Amino acid sequence: MKYKDDKPGRQQPEKSSRVVSIAISFVVLCGLSFYLGGIFCSEKNKISSLQIGKEVESIDQTVSTPIQVKSVSFPECSPELQDYTPCTDPKRWMKYGRHRLTFMERHCPPVFDRKECLIPPPDGYKEPIRWPKSKDECWYRNVPYDWINKQKSNQHWLRKEGEKFYFPGGGTMFPNGVSAYVDLMQDLIPGMKDGTVRTAIDTGCGVASWGGDLLDRGILTVSLAPRDNHEAQVQFALERGIPAILGIISTQRLPFPSNSFDMAHCSRCLIPWAEFGGIYLLEVHRILRPGGFWVLSGPPINYKRRWRGWNTTIEDQKSDYDKLEELLTSMCFKLYNKKDDIAVWQKTTNNDCYKQLDAPDNYPPKCDDGTEPDSAWYTPLRPCVVVPNTNLKKLGLGSIANWPERLHEAPDRIGDVRGSSAGDFNRDDKKWKNRVKHYKSLLPVLGTDKIRNVMDMNTRYGGFAASLIDDPLWVMNVVSSYAPNTLPVVYDRGLIGTFHDWCEAFSTYPRTYDLLHVDSLFTSESHRCEMKYVLLEMDRILRPNGYAIIRESSYFVEAVAKIAKGLRWSCRVEATEDGNEKEKVLICQKKLWYSQQNS
Repeated sequence: MKYKDDKPGRQQPEKSSRVVSIAISFVVLCGLSFYLGGIFCSEKNKISSLQIGKEVESIDQTVSTPIQVKSVSFPECSPELQDYTPCTDPKRWMKYGRHRLTFMERHCPPVFDRKECLIPPPDGYKEPIRWPKSKDECWYRNVPYDWINKQKSNQHWLRKEGEKFYFPGGGTMFPNGVSAYVDLMQDLIPGMKDGTVRTAIDTGCGVASWGGDLLDRGILTVSLAPRDNHEAQVQFALERGIPAILGIISTQRLPFPSNSFDMAHCSRCLIPWAEFGGIYLLEVHRILRPGGFWVLSGPPINYKRRWRGWNTTIEDQKSDYDKLEELLTSMCFKLYNKKDDIAVWQKTTNNDCYKQLDAPDNYPPKCDDGTEPDSAWYTPLRPCVVVPNTNLKKLGLGSIANWPERLHEAPDRIGDVRGSSAGDFNRDDKKWKNRVKHYKSLLPVLGTDKIRNVMDMNTRYGGFAASLIDDPLWVMNVVSSYAPNTLPVVYDRGLIGTFHDWCEAFSTYPRTYDLLHVDSLFTSESHRCEMKYVLLEMDRILRPNGYAIIRESSYFVEAVAKIAKGLRWSCRVEATEDGNEKEKVLICQKKLWYSQQNS
């Protein structure tokens, strides 16, 4: 009001118009920017959309176009590698610790040290003797090792006559024959006769005579032994046609799920059960199902009569036996039966027993460190008790169906597998019956005595093995350590298997399997494992004149066939049973050849 009629007051309209002009200019510039920006952004989005469309189209084309690989030819390995076991190689033992024999565990070579060559058979190698004759004899040149023959001749493990090894069925604790030994065991464990006991593990198996005898009694055994000074124990077992795998209870869990075996056996296997806080017994407890049996023969059983032959004193043996009983009782084992040199303990089916482990300072304690009970691939042993899941009502012997009914019955543990159900299990079972029927039409030797040792390299529920149950063969079911954990289901069916990672070598000797079966292994694992090395490993463990059934996406079939040609395999592509064009079946046979370096 003060400046209403003088000069300062008259300057207001100019200031006001200037503000209006600036505001108009601002609006015009913003509008222009928005317009230009819209054009630019829409063009940019259009370009991006075109790029994405091209990429999607490119991906679709790539997926539908089979993968291409160059032709390859692999050289022969040196003859000294004829029994090469990459992850249990004695030449690398000095790199690892001696404590608890850790050097005998799996220690795979680094990538740069992998062998890219074909393992030759021994000079004079012959096609293996067929089952069941092979249980009693094998060709000497196929497993040319005399150490056991010389060192164990008085125990009748085997004997060499002419061109063959013969297996009279003896062992350290049964020099007069394994059959009488198992007869006594059956008297102590009646469940071995009626199908209650179906799966077993033999730790420190020798030449697997115990496991071989049980096959005739309807019990399927995994014979386990390390690669040690008992030259080629596992190789002898597999040459005989008896299930076996390289392994040792040392610092890592065995590659099996918890609560799986119906019986475990040790016949003077030299495992120090009472040492290191009983940690080896704790692993036996983990893999035995509730109600399962642990059988021990040899020291310190029957020490009052036997101690003089064990290079020890009766006081030491009594002390060892007392420690063993105390440890077993603390883990909820109970002495089930005992006679002569055999003692049998049974794992409890009553979880109330494990409440004693809650007491302060109790040893061993319950496992509560968060480690999964079934975690068993490079998993350290834990000095604690794995308590069975109380929610699983049909887990223990007596509650799970007897053999053979359990083979086609969906087990409780199917519910632990994400996305699985009893219905899914039954559909899978039916699917594999159809597939195996088709496989037999493509490979007529399947189901005959020409194929004995079989591996399903990436099973789900063991359907392939279940469909072959009436044939004269056995199947090692392999579940990838990276796949859903279905191995407990395999064991609950009364079948056997192991965890494994196919980016590494399998725990077996060369030339130990007649047939390898693959179901979409490269589809599921090619992002981790190079196809070339997986096929080289398949060649290592496949017997000369052995077969591979490779069921794969059409995307991989040509590449697999091309690499297989470099392995000296002959292959042919066949259709699936339902004619699905997205999938093919590759039938391959490994040829028998001899090293040129021996000529």
